[in-house]
Amino acid sequence: MKQFTVEQANRTLPLVSRIVEDIVRTYGMWQDKVREFEVLSATVRADVPNESAEALQKEAGLLAEEIDRYIGEIGSLGVEFKGFDLGLVDFPGEIDGKPVYLCWRLGEPAVQYWHDRDTGYEGRQPLGPAATA
Repeated sequence: MKQFTVEQANRTLPLVSRIVEDIVRTYGMWQDKVREFEVLSATVRADVPNESAEALQKEAGLLAEEIDRYIGEIGSLGVEFKGFDLGLVDFPGEIDGKPVYLCWRLGEPAVQYWHDRDTGYEGRQPLGPAATA
């Protein structure tokens, strides 16, 4: 597992941020297609093919594949994608020799938080001055 310092995490942030923006945008589009499909499917009979429903299902599938590719890109950088709603990622790192995640979410200007590896977003704490130096 790749380990990041705060400085290294912040250097990768421009690329990570663009990929996370793509994930969040595409995820929203996927949710819309799934909702459209569900609404349409509620009015369609199972024994009668419906081209609109099939097209929506195909579009949703393609968007899901695109999301998977973006998440794979994040993973190939050594970063873990953690949440569609917040655009949340964790950079494996350590503070005072202790394994932690350096935590960032879409819209934040830099990596400014961390949490223990066994806690999630709720356990986020601000990085101290020594960690960000």
